[in-house]
Amino acid sequence: MKQPIRNIAILAHVDAGKTTLSERILFAAGEIHRPGRVEDGLATMDYMPEEKERGITIESGVAHFEWKNTWFNFIDTPGHVDFGAEVDMALTAVEGAVLVVSAASGVETQTVASFRKLRESRVRTILFVNKLDNPDYSLDETLINIEETLGVRPVLMSVPQFKNGKMCGMLDVLSQSRLVHSESGAEVLDDGWESDAGAAEERALLKKYYDEAVEFASNFDDEILSLALENKPVPPKMLLRGLKALAASDEYVVCYAGSALEGFGVRSLVTALSFFLPEVPTFDENELGQVVRLRHFRGIGEISLFRSHVDLLRRDWPTGFEFSRLKANMLLPVDEIRAGDIYAMRSPFETELGQVIYLDGREMRGESAPGLSLRAEGEAISNAVGSAAPNGNATPSISENYLPLLQTRVECVRTEDYAHVERSLSVLARMDPSFRVQKDDGGFWYLHTVGEVQLDVLLARLKREFGCEVRAGSPEVRWQERLCREVGPAENTFQIGPHKMSISISASPLDGDAHDIRLSAEFMESAPREILAGVRSALLESTEVGVLGKGPLVGVRFEVHRFEWTEGALPPMIKKCCADAVAKLVKPADVQLYEPVMELSLECPVNFAGLVTGDIQARDGRVKEIEGDGKTHFLKADVPLRKIFGYATGVRSISKGTALYSMKLLGYRPATI
Repeated sequence: MKQPIRNIAILAHVDAGKTTLSERILFAAGEIHRPGRVEDGLATMDYMPEEKERGITIESGVAHFEWKNTWFNFIDTPGHVDFGAEVDMALTAVEGAVLVVSAASGVETQTVASFRKLRESRVRTILFVNKLDNPDYSLDETLINIEETLGVRPVLMSVPQFKNGKMCGMLDVLSQSRLVHSESGAEVLDDGWESDAGAAEERALLKKYYDEAVEFASNFDDEILSLALENKPVPPKMLLRGLKALAASDEYVVCYAGSALEGFGVRSLVTALSFFLPEVPTFDENELGQVVRLRHFRGIGEISLFRSHVDLLRRDWPTGFEFSRLKANMLLPVDEIRAGDIYAMRSPFETELGQVIYLDGREMRGESAPGLSLRAEGEAISNAVGSAAPNGNATPSISENYLPLLQTRVECVRTEDYAHVERSLSVLARMDPSFRVQKDDGGFWYLHTVGEVQLDVLLARLKREFGCEVRAGSPEVRWQERLCREVGPAENTFQIGPHKMSISISASPLDGDAHDIRLSAEFMESAPREILAGVRSALLESTEVGVLGKGPLVGVRFEVHRFEWTEGALPPMIKKCCADAVAKLVKPADVQLYEPVMELSLECPVNFAGLVTGDIQARDGRVKEIEGDGKTHFLKADVPLRKIFGYATGVRSISKGTALYSMKLLGYRPATI
């Protein structure tokens, strides 16, 4: 019988203890001898220098472990909003997830965003309430906060125990047992706990939560309901069956509690992962697998993080392909791949995020099968004829979800490095769908990023991984430019030698951010497909540059009245002809600037409330919500992005490092400067 496989991700708000919990899970499973501390830069999953320096997860780390005869692939995702695309890509490859909620802070902005992503992706979710080693933090209040904010009923399956104000053990509801630390720090069953003083109180508490679990599970299992109505005991195996059905619902979520830092509650959580997560899906036998992540290793090149859809021995691998285990930043060779499992893949052709690689003419048998072929969308590949077809639910939607709000000019230190820098930027852009590169004819590039942290990391990786020396300007807000009125028509002609092109074009404003390109019926009927596509592409590309150079031109309809060309004209001529026509058509007086406005959510101790609020107002922020519980001050405000550069440093200074905040794009409004 094949060993079951489960793929899981772990998500949380920044500083909820996600990576610390990841370390404890690996320690509990015996994968590491001691859990590394994030504060010391020793976390197994955070291997990048930028992660160690900042103490945050940037790139989704991958590890593997075995538990209860189940093989787990474990993805630790970033919590910082700048790297949300990493989370989205991870969710395309997993069956389940652990969502960490800090008892110190409750459900925070990124907690809500992560839970929404999990629900939209239909990923089975288990909650872990963390940081309960501090007796001042209330488990009951956190559970109420979860229910009120996330709209689901948490079913508590582990309860922390304290002695003299310090966490000393965990009560596991399903097994009705007590867990304590061994000399090595691992959680083990406390065999003699029922004879201890206070055991009667602990048994009563276990019975209370067991009965609650029975009550909730009875909504999903008729046999449990019958026994509950007759006031008869429900055995653990039957309760487990009902909880599996409960875990698959939208109204409830299985919840565990403890302290990742102290290593309490982790064993019960890992056991729950083997109980409550669904099996890996069944895949098409003609699919080799799907690319879920791209990585670059200096000295090795590009690696695809790949979810296999087939079982294959090394002797049957397609020509030019190699598969390995990826553990943090280490590649470990394997001799076989299994359906549902996650590997690092080297392929003979360039892959894209979300692509499914297909096998053609291949019967899935154990023996070697000659004639194995691969198809790549629309082209033949050397050594194998293959296919990489895009997954419609992956890359396109991810790239559209993340608007680059900053733009930074980058140029080579040495002119002779231009081609190398351009290739390296292209690779980084392919690895991160939320990062975009715009090439300028002046010999430099604009990097479009979600935020400042993402920009800093990209520049560091450009130097460390690719050996590129570049000069970067200061990041600027990426505004939107909007057409104020109808303009045109404008005429433009471009000629090189015997080849000539000319265009007549006009434009009008549209509501929203979409673009519309209308071609005359005569042009549509007479032009070949590549000319039509070239004109559309060139006009869309011209909107990315904008008119004032502050950001893209959005919400515009172009109407091409006439387009003429000579046979043999090259595609770059189309781009130049159209770009010059748009420059003639739309003048600076025809556009209005719109600036991005961020929604800032912040919490800090009440004694810093006045300073923090005053600083936000000094940044032209508009405070729209204020709450508090006597100890902590909460607020929400709308703040122009241009006024909030360097906010992390400013608010840290004002609040002496106690404030926590997150930001998201609220929208765009007409600029007042």
